Amino acid sequence: MVPRLILLLAQLARVSEMRRRSRTRRRRRALSEAPKARQWRRRLPAHHCAPLLLLLRIKRLSENAVIPSRASPLSAGYDLSSAVDTKVPARGKALVATDLRVAVPEGTYARIAPRSGLAWKHSIDVGAGVIDADYRGPVGIVLFNFSDVDFKVKRGDRIAQMILERIETPEVAEVDDLDATERGVGGFGSTGI
Repeated sequence: MVPRLILLLAQLARVSEMRRRSRTRRRRRALSEAPKARQWRRRLPAHHCAPLLLLLRIKRLSENAVIPSRASPLSAGYDLSSAVDTKVPARGKALVATDLRVAVPEGTYARIAPRSGLAWKHSIDVGAGVIDADYRGPVGIVLFNFSDVDFKVKRGDRIAQMILERIETPEVAEVDDLDATERGVGGFGSTGI
């Protein structure tokens, strides 16, 4: 029994030593490649290198404003609520105040998207939905009513959702011509319905 225990302990020691050596090799490899990685990062704009500070700053402009929140931990959008009672006329549109100002993290923008329940049950859609990282004005939601009846919005109703998306902003270069592709100039249904 004792020799078997000694054999088992020796095997554990060998496995432990192999793992330690493997970690050391990985560290050395990472250090040798680090200058290459730093050189690559230098060519990218600053917002690509540093991790984004994911802090969505909100300022309430009135007591009627509701701080945006997500319905569940995995929800993509933050629900936006109306700060006023208003009406979206049948086959019309309305600008609904949220009484919020937001500052989205640099390297992102906020896309204002419809809520699926309003779209499905009431034919309400959202328009003009981009909040840039440098915009600091009040957030208003453009609602379109595609139904034949007026839609009443009450203060506190969730009317849209705000989704933060990363954005790339490449430099613009005018060129003499563009690369040819198999698709070419086909558009507007050229690849099928």
